Amino acid sequence: MTERPPMIARHLTPALRRAATRSPVVLLSGARQSGKTTLARAVFPEHRYLPLEMPDVLEAAIEDPRTFLAQHDRLLLDEVQRAPALLSYIQGLVDDDGTPGRFVLTASQNLLRMESVTQTLAGRAARLRLDPLSLAEVRGRPPLDPNLLDASATEAPASAPPERGLWETLFRGFYPPLHAGGEEPREWFADYTRTYVDRDLREVMTVSAPYAFFHFLPPAAARTGAGLNLTGLADDADITRRTARRWLSALETGFLAATLQPHFRNYGKRQRKRPRLHFLDSGLLCYLLGIRDADTLALHPLRGAVFESFVASELVKAFSARREEPLLYFFGDTTGHEVDFLVDLGDRVVPLEVKSGATFAGYATQRLERWASLRGNPNRGGVLVTGGDRSLDFKGCRVRPWFLS
Repeated sequence: MTERPPMIARHLTPALRRAATRSPVVLLSGARQSGKTTLARAVFPEHRYLPLEMPDVLEAAIEDPRTFLAQHDRLLLDEVQRAPALLSYIQGLVDDDGTPGRFVLTASQNLLRMESVTQTLAGRAARLRLDPLSLAEVRGRPPLDPNLLDASATEAPASAPPERGLWETLFRGFYPPLHAGGEEPREWFADYTRTYVDRDLREVMTVSAPYAFFHFLPPAAARTGAGLNLTGLADDADITRRTARRWLSALETGFLAATLQPHFRNYGKRQRKRPRLHFLDSGLLCYLLGIRDADTLALHPLRGAVFESFVASELVKAFSARREEPLLYFFGDTTGHEVDFLVDLGDRVVPLEVKSGATFAGYATQRLERWASLRGNPNRGGVLVTGGDRSLDFKGCRVRPWFLS
């Protein structure tokens, strides 16, 4: 019998344990196959596990929710978005008995985008987000600290490079099953996409044309890292602009993509208002773009956009592991000046530029320098993330390697 590989340690684990000592309901959300069930069952083995994706379990939850919730004093309800009505009953139970950690819920959809769910859980639930693996988790290293992004190379030197190179790492992506065995990425992502469309979109988000959605995904993926032009996307996907907006929202609800807004401070310039789209797993992105292997990715015209979205996802994961909202933006003004990312840390805003090349020229930090020189901008320095493995200080900026730590 083949032994299952050990579970990769997740950075969210301590926060998940703490949450269960303080709140009667713990809601663990994240993309399908991000490892929510595995983590929740490992952290809460004493809870009665009830998978709502099983037809008989779901039927029992819908037909007699009171009896269903009375099965045990501690319950782990897996994929609770399939029976959202349970949340109202849970609300009543925890109002009567607010024992911490009584209910642990997982969801593959962002339930907090539903106003009724937000009101039901308000003040009763600790909300945590589990994304697919970060590169630091894959490597067994400490989590990326957003506050140290712009620390000098002497204060936070880079570690040794990962065993897998940049393009092989990005092509494989970061879903746990692809790091637990011998899964072939393209085959796995083909199954994943079908499951996502058939189960989540058809059943939960009531997308009326699931097969048309398949044709929407590649042109959406081709816009990763770019300003979001809904009209152009709708034309390419042969759908209406309203449908394009709704389907993009579905991608965000399923934690597959995120849109970044321009930073809200003006700094003396008229900014572009169009948000930027980022797919949050590079492996899924490669599959949707039709990239067949790492060598093809290394030469692909969108390799820079894939790399930029990878950096976006690593930043999102770093904040999520700390249970912090990722205050991640971009800068782009009407004169064509841009910065890929602005990370708002409260006491300062850190600009990041992303270059997929292993080497960089002296002008690579020009965008960072120009942004720092804007009238009314108190921030200085910045970070240049490259496809190389060097960590150094350069022209008042920090150059970081692609693996970030």
